[in-house]
Amino acid sequence: MATKQDLLNQLKKKMSEDNTLPLKKEATNLVFCEGDPEAEIMCIGEGPGYYEDQKARPFVGNAGAFLNQLLAVAGYEREKVYITNVIHYRPPENRDPEANEIAAFKPYLDKMIEIIEPDVILTLGRFSMGKFLPDARISKVHGKNYNVSWQGKDLVVIPMYHPAAGLRNPTVKAETIEDFKNLPKIMEVLEKKENKDQDKGEQMNLI
Repeated sequence: MATKQDLLNQLKKKMSEDNTLPLKKEATNLVFCEGDPEAEIMCIGEGPGYYEDQKARPFVGNAGAFLNQLLAVAGYEREKVYITNVIHYRPPENRDPEANEIAAFKPYLDKMIEIIEPDVILTLGRFSMGKFLPDARISKVHGKNYNVSWQGKDLVVIPMYHPAAGLRNPTVKAETIEDFKNLPKIMEVLEKKENKDQDKGEQMNLI
């Protein structure tokens, strides 16, 4: 039986061979995803920058260093979460991803989520937030948890500012640090709720 890592390796191969994907010709490398395939938390950013494009890894530049700090504040090691983006080739000059580009990568991102089966998704920035909460404003919803029905499954989505936004704006940086400090409390509440739901299910089975 194929492991999650096997399935991810197959998906990466398929992506790298897909010549219909936008931005591929201009980019240096495919920036897939990385982390623990068994992670309970999945982080989804926007797209690769210069350093990500060079190293073929997500979040390895300045924004990546800040993300590592934020995860540490929340008590998580980078290696224990799963990290990816809504697009996987670098846009020219690090511009924002366009709607057609996000749509082109969507089947691959959806498959990543399906394989990882995270309990919680942290969206980093408005483009990944828009995948799950299309009408939300990040300034209003950041740091809060939302129950989202996605492809017939229940997911918990927590919108966060993109780390790069925090590097540009001291106020956003302070708010983002506080949001990540609060993450363990949210996870604890969600875990208690999950355990309670499991207990209820077991009790119903005994009736």
